[in-house]
Amino acid sequence: MTNGFKEWALVCAALADGTTSLILRKGGIAEGRDGFRFKHDAFVLYPTLFHEQLAKTRLPAETPAPVLEEGLVTIQLWAVVEWTELITDRAILMQLEPHHILQPAVVEDRFIYDPKPGQTMQSDGVNVAFLRVWKASRPWQFPDESKYGGCRSWLELPDVPEDITWTPVLSDEEHAARLAELRATLSSS
Repeated sequence: MTNGFKEWALVCAALADGTTSLILRKGGIAEGRDGFRFKHDAFVLYPTLFHEQLAKTRLPAETPAPVLEEGLVTIQLWAVVEWTELITDRAILMQLEPHHILQPAVVEDRFIYDPKPGQTMQSDGVNVAFLRVWKASRPWQFPDESKYGGCRSWLELPDVPEDITWTPVLSDEEHAARLAELRATLSSS
């Protein structure tokens, strides 16, 4: 089986074209008692789509929505996690804005979780992962199934076909420069 990570199709597109190398995640409803964590060091990105997705990003309004084929899953990206961190300081999280595509309100929603009755708003923080992203030599498609649905981050997918090869989205130099820039942002906090 192959580890799959569900992510917005527009975030996947931004990872695919090198616009970003970050994923910010709070986790889905079905993450369990321990909440979300990046539990795999490598995975394919499973794109998800919903109508309001573009409005929740800082992408231009004319950005075309990715097209997902009904009844099919199309995988085109492989990601390797280089580092992860739980960011619990709002100021640090806001300094990451130039490095991702999400609207500040979306990041804030991920930072704050809804309290139980009688509690005040609380923050778990946001899990941030810096990825090295690889593009498939061809799209990998397989039938969509109900077991891939629901509000969860991790999936077990079929094995990746052996004829697919992977090419890095960013060159080694571009990737190293992005990592250095991000580390500089975090160390200045």
